[in-house]
Amino acid sequence: MRTRLFAAVLLTLANLAAGEWPQFRGVNSSGVSDEKNLPVSFGPDHNVVWKTALPAGHSSPVFSKTQIFVSAYDKNGIYLIALNRKTGKENWRRTIPRPRVAEHHKSSTPASPSPVTDGENVYALYNDFGLISFDAAGKERWQFDLGAINNPFGLGTSPVLAGKTLLLNIDAESGSFFMALDKDTGKRKWRRERPDYTRGFSTPVLYKPANEPLQALIAGSNTLMAYSVETGEPIWWVNSLTWQLKPTPVIHGDTVYVLGWAGGSDEGAQENIPDFATVLKTRDTNKDGKLTKEEIADDRLTKDWAAMDLDRTGFVEERDWKMYQRRRKVVNAVNAIKLGGRGDMTDKSVQWRYYKSLPNVPSPLYYDGVIYLTKEGGIMTALDAETGAVLKQARLTGALGDYFASPVAADGRIYATSQEGKVVVIKPGKDWEILAVNPLGEAVNATPAFVDGRIFIRTHEHLYCFAQQ
Repeated sequence: MRTRLFAAVLLTLANLAAGEWPQFRGVNSSGVSDEKNLPVSFGPDHNVVWKTALPAGHSSPVFSKTQIFVSAYDKNGIYLIALNRKTGKENWRRTIPRPRVAEHHKSSTPASPSPVTDGENVYALYNDFGLISFDAAGKERWQFDLGAINNPFGLGTSPVLAGKTLLLNIDAESGSFFMALDKDTGKRKWRRERPDYTRGFSTPVLYKPANEPLQALIAGSNTLMAYSVETGEPIWWVNSLTWQLKPTPVIHGDTVYVLGWAGGSDEGAQENIPDFATVLKTRDTNKDGKLTKEEIADDRLTKDWAAMDLDRTGFVEERDWKMYQRRRKVVNAVNAIKLGGRGDMTDKSVQWRYYKSLPNVPSPLYYDGVIYLTKEGGIMTALDAETGAVLKQARLTGALGDYFASPVAADGRIYATSQEGKVVVIKPGKDWEILAVNPLGEAVNATPAFVDGRIFIRTHEHLYCFAQQ
């Protein structure tokens, strides 16, 4: 019964998204596909259907009915590129407005968010501009300049579609918000400010309760929040996440699995920090109600001043200090959370937590009753999805580097791709095993896609299409 219910929900979400792999990590960011006859062994010299040279960028490929879309950049600008789905030939390339050059982490790029498509049109997000939409022929439909975004690491979140609504979440050091646009006009439907959320990179996922309107779930600083897609109103939430969320949650049945690691301790609270009023009594020498570097006089706090002075006023004020308090009390974990409810569901909905060997960036994968995690160093952990018990933890021998791409699954196999460009094909299960390690010879940050019985992998230099031949 539960499997049939989940299949029905996926079908509903697929219809809302209008495509087999229309967004980051496929339908509802699940990372799971029904494609069959996919190759186990492949590389630059075998089982290659085609490869197409691309400018740099970490966005993952997404697929309309006839085209593949990726974002990219070079020294001359930032771009949205459309490729023929069958041949890989470039159909068109559009230069994106660039009114500013925003900060980003060395592991990110100005073209890291993945586009989303409704099957014909494409919608893309850029840190240096905002949102823009093109039709299948590359004609601009609309654009929405978001202004400067105060996230020193750049953007990692991707836009998603819910029927005729385009959803976008921007969590930054200041000015965080969740917004809905009409996908056909680019006009804003609603915007919800998120002042309690800082730097975040997670993509929203959709949840359709029985006999209730569609909801969007966002994993952000300390809290998983469910919003109404129609109105943007908060419906329910669960606290006690970590403070910086990079992975995107995955949903199966009545449970959402949320992974967050933001440094520090892997279990329990790090440190209890006094409140701002108490600190002011001893540090605020000029009694102006805020703190300078000199007044704080603690290298542990001031060496990363940007992380303390979130809104860049030159001072640490009450909001800055509260966010610092929360960061020092984080709990890094995979959280299994029962979906639904009203209001604060923290004490009712958390089913289990797992604290050890947590990935930094890759999202978790649910596949056939098991949660899979891929961590830097090539550590794969398999957890029982019902209990959180460790089923197996071992190294992905032959691919022990860093991991930014999220694991994906199809045809009874899992594909985990290291940043070094080694694709490990894994037979899933309680005692998972490695079937093949496929070196591509090029670095990879983007997550692979499965469409048309083929595997599509974007490296730092090319988009590869592999198939069993």
